[in-house]
Amino acid sequence: MSDMKDRPYHHGNLRHALIETALTMLDEDRNWTFTVREVARRTGVSHAAPYKHFRDREELLRELARIGFVQLGKTMRNAMTSAQSSSRMQFMAVAQACIAFASGKSGLYCLMFSSDADKTVDPQLHDAAMSTFGILLELLEKGQRDGSFRQGAIAAQAAASWAQVHGLAMLAINGQLLEDKVGPEPIRAALNVLLDGVCCSV
Repeated sequence: MSDMKDRPYHHGNLRHALIETALTMLDEDRNWTFTVREVARRTGVSHAAPYKHFRDREELLRELARIGFVQLGKTMRNAMTSAQSSSRMQFMAVAQACIAFASGKSGLYCLMFSSDADKTVDPQLHDAAMSTFGILLELLEKGQRDGSFRQGAIAAQAAASWAQVHGLAMLAINGQLLEDKVGPEPIRAALNVLLDGVCCSV
């Protein structure tokens, strides 16, 4: 028990410690069936302690989802700024980064898009999700402005793009992108098909 003194909680940051513990459990099990009691036990605090910061398990899950959207947004933004300047290359980089994030943090990613992360009851979660979605809108708007992407309703392009990227992410998480079924480099190939539809003919 000598490591207990090094836990963040013992430095007055119980909320952070609970969140970090829950994220670790989510990463380990790839699901969120754990209880607040289990999170408290793993954090090394009393069963009642988490309720000083979270009213119930649902509030904790929504906070985890909010953190996930913030992390995903940063991942997408970094991919966009580090990619080549063309709108197509930026879109490809952001989409691949999003799918890599989903594959690397599959439990968190699935929670973010589950009914347990109800964005209608949590303004902060809603804002984090919309901020992340806004990066996709920004990419599409830039592509239309510079003539790379077809002119059209941004909302429709965004819906089609998000659906395909999210679908590829879920297929990757579930191990369904097998070469004997979908060929080599299925993610890049599928994204190129999507981009061929979005981009203007040369």
